[in-house]
Amino acid sequence: MSFILNAFREGGVFMYFILSFGVMTAGLVFDRVRALYVNYKEPAPEVRQALLNYIHRGELVEGTRYAKALGDSSLIGKIAATGFQIRADGGSEEEMQARMDEALSSQLGTVDKHTGFLAMFGNVATLLGLLGTISGMIRSFSAVASANPADRATMLSRGISEAMNCTAFGLLVAIPALVAYAFLQNRTDKIVAKITSLTTEIYHDLLFLVDSAGTVKTKAYSNEKRSEMTVN
Repeated sequence: MSFILNAFREGGVFMYFILSFGVMTAGLVFDRVRALYVNYKEPAPEVRQALLNYIHRGELVEGTRYAKALGDSSLIGKIAATGFQIRADGGSEEEMQARMDEALSSQLGTVDKHTGFLAMFGNVATLLGLLGTISGMIRSFSAVASANPADRATMLSRGISEAMNCTAFGLLVAIPALVAYAFLQNRTDKIVAKITSLTTEIYHDLLFLVDSAGTVKTKAYSNEKRSEMTVN
């Protein structure tokens, strides 16, 4: 620990900027891990089938309540509830699509929130380390040029130490930030793809199985039931 503290002190003023980005990186990683891995709940496989059952029975209001009861953690609840509510109220296809797209965009915005800052933090930490390196080298050679021959070695080593410490600490912040960004962005992309696909399926269910008056299209329902019986 004392070695790290000494290296930090020898790194100069840029070490404090690197430290601040390190703290922000740690806080953001904690927030994103909690949001994407702890708070977020994958939609259950039976969610779409349950919503289809409400559609088949013509119970759009009940379907709206069921979707809302899924909770915010599933993300799909508010989106499905929006579509069911508009269809139950006799909304047009255009209105349903627009409102569900708005709900989808709003929910996905909470998933992708601030994750991209990790890449920026990593890049800035690297650049700050480089800036500290250049500053240390400039100070080192400037001091050596005007110093007594007996002090030149000491001044040169102090400047090089500052330069190398800044580089090292910048990389210590940048590498975890960029690795965390890669994992969290991959998780984000999977969630976005899953919710977008499920939203599209629910939209098509409402579009093809319910008319603008909120009535189940019995012909479409019969065809679907017949196809299910054939598959079974």
